[in-house]
Amino acid sequence: MTLPHAPTTPTEAAIATWYGIAVPNDAARRFAADLAAVITAFEAVRNRMRFEDEPSSFEQALQDTKE
Repeated sequence: MTLPHAPTTPTEAAIATWYGIAVPNDAARRFAADLAAVITAFEAVRNRMRFEDEPSSFEQALQDTKE
């Protein structure tokens, strides 16, 4: 596998390793960098988010909104 340039971030390196492709342009490079930040933010709230107050199904949600 020959890439046009060396990966500059861990995300780019992972993509190159697993899929054998390089980011095609600067917009893709910025997106990959932003994606790493999003993943980190989700990892920070892992096991703290709870959904017990939400209906378990769409049908239940409809029933709960009826007057």
